[in-house]
Amino acid sequence: MFTGLIEEIGTLRSVQRRGEAMIVTVAASKVLEGVKLGDSISVNGVCLTVVGFDGSTFSADVMPETFRHTNLQELKPGSPLNLERAMMAGGRFGGHIVQGHVDGTGTIVSRKAESNAVYFEVEPNRAELFRTIVPQGSVTLDGISLTVASVESEKGTFTVSVIPVTLKDTVLQFKSAGASVNIECDILGKYVDHWLTLRESPRAAARAGGLTAAVLRDNGFIL
Repeated sequence: MFTGLIEEIGTLRSVQRRGEAMIVTVAASKVLEGVKLGDSISVNGVCLTVVGFDGSTFSADVMPETFRHTNLQELKPGSPLNLERAMMAGGRFGGHIVQGHVDGTGTIVSRKAESNAVYFEVEPNRAELFRTIVPQGSVTLDGISLTVASVESEKGTFTVSVIPVTLKDTVLQFKSAGASVNIECDILGKYVDHWLTLRESPRAAARAGGLTAAVLRDNGFIL
């Protein structure tokens, strides 16, 4: 699990492609502190597992499912990358709950400055993402925890407002209209949406088992 607070911008050192699978090697410094094989590192918002490392790089596998559903497929040597290590249980929770499980990609429609903020308008590649993108709610773009400033679902876009320090410390500084971003919606909203969908569909709820008094009683939650 991550918080969406980027620790550093890394650089893609190399990429080995095998069809829709990849092995990426990323140059970094801070996220390598105390790194171990099997550790999780968020790369542009995608949770990847460290399969090798040295004093200045780490390597990770990208499976076909991840390749198809994220912007990692666009990576080239030299690409800047948002990096964050998995959250420590005793650390401060400065962002929101980020899993590193990307729900879809989006295209930046516009980038506009207003006073000390920069507004990014994003068009998701899947309209159903709007079920869990709400004004003043949380959303993750390329691994960055951001607040949704506005939603124009009929137009098919939403907007986030980015403060100067976030712009300076993340790959958003390099992105403008036409660039892609990985989108992860708020996990709390996704769970609520899932249970409401089951409630609206008795057949689906029956297949999933549903959350009933009998289920709670059988598992010792109620007498």
